[in-house]
Amino acid sequence: MSAAGQARKRSRTPSARVEQDLISAAEAVLVRDGATALTVRAVAKEAKIAPMGVYNRLGSKAGLVNVLLIRAFDRLRTALETGQEPGPLDRLRQCALRYRRFALDNPAFYAIMFENASRRENESAEVRDHAAAAFGVLLRNVELATAAGRIDATEPREAAQQLWSAVHGAVVLELKGLLQTPDPEATYREMAETMLRGLGRGPGKPGPR
Repeated sequence: MSAAGQARKRSRTPSARVEQDLISAAEAVLVRDGATALTVRAVAKEAKIAPMGVYNRLGSKAGLVNVLLIRAFDRLRTALETGQEPGPLDRLRQCALRYRRFALDNPAFYAIMFENASRRENESAEVRDHAAAAFGVLLRNVELATAAGRIDATEPREAAQQLWSAVHGAVVLELKGLLQTPDPEATYREMAETMLRGLGRGPGKPGPR
């Protein structure tokens, strides 16, 4: 690399590092203080830079939220993909269980992903792409279980959406402390099994085991 190229590379590094520091600071504020505390000023203070530095690199508060949403959906996708279950039905079952674990382990992220009423109007196309990629893990597992004859999903995308709606509703009730049963994990597992049994009851097919 020429001396000029090396100089340009060196000049870019501090800016990239500052941006990563800002994202880490935004995550720290979110996790510690909640979504309502996520402001440009709070993130700048956490990162120990002037607020203008946040605006210059990430834009407004909407820009801050967008980078956190991308990070959150990527983590959700990774969480859903983790696992080495041998069979497609068990893989789908564990995917549903890992969804709950992600939500309980990351309540602040889950809140900005699904509970922030102002998020939809400000989110970027990139955020929507990353959200779709996370949903795609569930969809692929439904497709694999269908192809293996373990469930009867004539419309895999529709079935995946129904499963997502069910697991999301269950974890929100749990996060809000609104469950009326004594064992949240047992209730959730039985809900997942109920959904799988429903998908398994196609014409002439027994429920999944």
